[in-house]
Amino acid sequence: MPDQVEPRGELEIRVLAMPADTNPSGDVFGGWLMSQMDVAGGIAADKRAKGRVATVAVTAMTFHRPVFVGDVLCCYVDIVKTGRTSLTTRVEAWVQRRSEEGKRIKVTEGTFTYVAIGHDRGPRALEER
Repeated sequence: MPDQVEPRGELEIRVLAMPADTNPSGDVFGGWLMSQMDVAGGIAADKRAKGRVATVAVTAMTFHRPVFVGDVLCCYVDIVKTGRTSLTTRVEAWVQRRSEEGKRIKVTEGTFTYVAIGHDRGPRALEER
C-alpha cells in the first residue's frame, strides 16, 4: 500500500466501531467493515443513479490494517466508471483512532459495483449527467 496521506472521494459515512462489531478474538469483524463500505458506496451510487440501486459485485477488497473498538470509521467514495445501467465505485475506509488525536489511517479499500433498479425491480438506464 502506498503512503497515501489523504482520502480520495467524498466522505459518505462516519461511524464508531463498537464492541458488538467484534469477532470472537475481539477485533472488529471484517464483514462489519465491508458492510459499512457497501452502505457508503450505495449512498454515492443512489445519488448518481437518482434512485434505487443494488450491489451486484465486489471485485476487489484489500484489508491493510485492523480496525479497533473506539475507532471512528470514515468511508470515502469515488465513482470510477459508469455504464448503461451500472456504476463502479472505489471505496476507501479510513479510521481516526482515539490514541492518535485525529490522524487518519487508511485501513481498507475495495471496488463495489451497483446497478440502477427500476419500479419493476429490474435494471434501468442511468440518467445522463
